[in-house]
Amino acid sequence: MLLGDDEVLVRGALAALLSLEPDLSVVAEASSGTEAAALAPAVRPDLAVLDLEMPPGDGLAAAAEIRARLGVPVVLVTRHARPAILRRALAAGVRGFVPKTTPAVRLAAIIREVHGGRRYVDPDIAAAALNERPCPLTARELEVLRATRHGAPVSEIARAVHLAPGTVRNYLSGAMAKLQAPTRHAAARTAWEQGWI
Repeated sequence: MLLGDDEVLVRGALAALLSLEPDLSVVAEASSGTEAAALAPAVRPDLAVLDLEMPPGDGLAAAAEIRARLGVPVVLVTRHARPAILRRALAAGVRGFVPKTTPAVRLAAIIREVHGGRRYVDPDIAAAALNERPCPLTARELEVLRATRHGAPVSEIARAVHLAPGTVRNYLSGAMAKLQAPTRHAAARTAWEQGWI
């Protein structure tokens, strides 16, 4: 399997624990989503286990690329299991979605299930997804909030999304009103917590 996680200690520990299983082996390790997607065609893994939050090029983007290019099953592990992310992961063809609190022995069993053609979604994440709040924001509002989340000033956001600064401010104001957030940063945090960005 291909294992991707930007945290060296976590990745190394997980690789060591999974390699203790007689029927599992880690053929490559990646420290970013971009690296995982680049490594996959060279190592041809049977399955990929990726951290959702790997920068740059997050685990979800890498999962979608690996699925599209190789058709191998992907299990995403995450510290922040937000319901909207689950929907996006399933739409990208991810076959397993588990929190990082999953014990290694259970993760090994999930990997076997997914490799065998089954899908696995953590029950708590699935239950939270049933109660998920619908996203009231437009695609453009989400786009500007995504850039805002990283602390970019309006002028930088405008350049990144190819809009005038005044238009960016209008989108931010609309998002703040819809989310009843006092600041654009609070709106971005709410959108992130909901898994919309």
